[in-house]
Amino acid sequence: MPVKTVLKNLLFIALAAVTCMSCKSTELVHINVLKPAPVTIPAYVKSPGVVNRTTVTRQHKVVDAVDKLFSLEGVQLDKEGAESSVRGLTDELLKNNRFSDVKALGELDLTINAPGLFSAPLSWETVDKICREHHVDALFSLELFDTDSKVSYATAPVTLKTPLGNVPGIEHRASMLTTVKTGWRIYDPAGRNILDEFPLARDLTFSGRGINPAAAAGALMNRKEAVKEVSTQAGRRYAMRIIPYRTRVTRDYYVKGTDNFRTARRKAQTGNWDGAAELWKKETNNPNSTVAGRACYNMAIICEINGELDLAIKWSQKAYEEYNNRLALNYIRLLKNRQAGNELLKEQQAE
Repeated sequence: MPVKTVLKNLLFIALAAVTCMSCKSTELVHINVLKPAPVTIPAYVKSPGVVNRTTVTRQHKVVDAVDKLFSLEGVQLDKEGAESSVRGLTDELLKNNRFSDVKALGELDLTINAPGLFSAPLSWETVDKICREHHVDALFSLELFDTDSKVSYATAPVTLKTPLGNVPGIEHRASMLTTVKTGWRIYDPAGRNILDEFPLARDLTFSGRGINPAAAAGALMNRKEAVKEVSTQAGRRYAMRIIPYRTRVTRDYYVKGTDNFRTARRKAQTGNWDGAAELWKKETNNPNSTVAGRACYNMAIICEINGELDLAIKWSQKAYEEYNNRLALNYIRLLKNRQAGNELLKEQQAE
């Protein structure tokens, strides 16, 4: 293909791209919204207990011990890691104002029979007994804790300093990937519900080097504190599943249609959304159906920004039903989902 033709085609593509950008009729606005927590704790739960159900039953301890030998796990690593996770969760729950008390109950002779996996849930008879004896009304239970390590070796040429001078040698390098796995359940005895069952995993990487493989591997063993810290963080992170959280969502709004839309765009860019809304409202009765539909849709956006979801739904319904606005139908679904979320938020925030 001739060079002139190639340049001509590239110029055409570039102009088309610029034209599309300049013709874009919408821009994005970011809105901070409060989302309900992933897990809803009933309002009657005021004093939960936290238990550590990670002790392996006797018949499975041999298998578990062999697994730890081959994965280079310390004998106490899982035990201390599990205790750190429970402590992290308990400390975080104590900060939650919705609870009057949080009790750390320890292991209570509770066992699992599948190391590294969720065992069957506790029986409700067992849950009732624990709650009755310790005066708690729900159980947060750590039911999975496992550290799995994989080691890889490599060698590299180095220069070794000796009394006889520098001599060439081989340095052995070992790296270890340790995966810390935790799994939690929340038992609600009054409602006979398991409110949540949730696994978490975090990877840690360690490295060591030495003059032989044993020395390189030995440098990897000092990792207990790092595992315990990650385990504590896992407990704290799990506590966040019962707390509503803020997130940013994006919405399209129209910036083209009439001079009022262009002026409203500049007002929106400076944060003057009320001023923009005044101009959009004037266009909701525009004889041009496309312009009127865009204005109604934008009125829904400003209503959501102001927290008026019912009014936002009415405006978006008008935009779709009367003017067949292409963005409004999906926006109605988003707004109704937010309404449902707000109802759940009220339940979660009830004292």
